[in-house]
Amino acid sequence: MTEQSARIDLGALAEEHAALAAAGPHGRSAHLVLHDGVLRQTVIALRAGAVLDEHNAPVAASLQVLRGRVSLTVAGRRLEVSAGELHPVPQERHGLIAHTDAVVLLTAVTA
Repeated sequence: MTEQSARIDLGALAEEHAALAAAGPHGRSAHLVLHDGVLRQTVIALRAGAVLDEHNAPVAASLQVLRGRVSLTVAGRRLEVSAGELHPVPQERHGLIAHTDAVVLLTAVTA
């Protein structure tokens, strides 16, 4: 892989997937941008009000909000995360709610 091909324009991906989420019937769009062994990074765009239902946590993960405001839902609690913030994903079932149109970068380590 060349240095040029390894570059990922997160701004352009955020713009593209925000538009897809806005136009899509479920209000969301996702794209796996990096898959390197156990490391995965995914851009996820959500229209305001869209929800990702609770699901099991990977071995380790973090959520970086590129634009908008979301909440991680964990055991009946809501952990709000806004644009520019990075938050670890708890090691328990969790979901995601978009309070505004939002785009996040999910970084996960799988086993």
